Amino acid sequence: MERPLVEDIRDRLDEFTATERKAAHALLANYPVQGLGTVAQFADAAGVSSPSILRFVARLGFPGFADFQARLRRELQNQLNSPLARSSELSLEAVGDPFVDRLVENLRETFAHLPKAELEGLTRVLADEKRTLHLIGGRFTDALARYMAAHLRIVRPNVNHVAGQQGNWLDQLIGIGPKDVVVVFDIRRYQTELIEFAEAAAGQGATVALITDSWMSPIGRIASHVLPARVAVPSPWDSSTALMAIAEVLIAGVTQKNAGQSQKRMQALENLRNSRDPASKSRRGGIDI
Repeated sequence: MERPLVEDIRDRLDEFTATERKAAHALLANYPVQGLGTVAQFADAAGVSSPSILRFVARLGFPGFADFQARLRRELQNQLNSPLARSSELSLEAVGDPFVDRLVENLRETFAHLPKAELEGLTRVLADEKRTLHLIGGRFTDALARYMAAHLRIVRPNVNHVAGQQGNWLDQLIGIGPKDVVVVFDIRRYQTELIEFAEAAAGQGATVALITDSWMSPIGRIASHVLPARVAVPSPWDSSTALMAIAEVLIAGVTQKNAGQSQKRMQALENLRNSRDPASKSRRGGIDI
């Protein structure tokens, strides 16, 4: 599988000149669409000259701008591929160990290329109890948002899972403001409703964090934190394994950052459970058997 160009760009940011970094940031902010127009349009968006864009493309290893755009078009096609389209590309032998090998590789590659500063920065934001957290996902990723919210709700207050019918999302959106954090799970084929929710939340001053795939949801344009995961496997269906791993790393990080408060809340929860559990009461002599 061809490594997404976006990962190479992120990994090499420190190697670029100042003008090349401007080009890189402009591309990453609207990936891959920013690179599919003319050289002049790309240069205008980045605030650099057209020759600077061509030097940036050459630094990435492309003989010319057309070759660079061909690569972006392939990645755009990967973004838009449906499960049906992906099923036609599979080998009949792509089962068993190759599938497991890809899952393991996805985990390894995800964390090898995940920006450490992004991960640590988002952990700090999620651990800030002055902020209210809202977690939301799409058709298949909503389960990840619910899972993460259920854990974070134990170790810190003010955690909300945005669930239910999409029409009801607006009821929760109206209360979101500058002290809120919206964590969005969105992978290909990116959901318009999620994009609109994230854009509206950002417009109201909320901090948006995106957990997405290697090709990056359009929400990345307005997100303050972006954590991409490898999701492709030899199956018509994308894998959520690396996405789940990112969620669990964040949960563990928040728990550790607020260790004392987390322990108090977990103890309080255990006390509540014990007070409602007849079997527990019987063990303490609270009721007769």
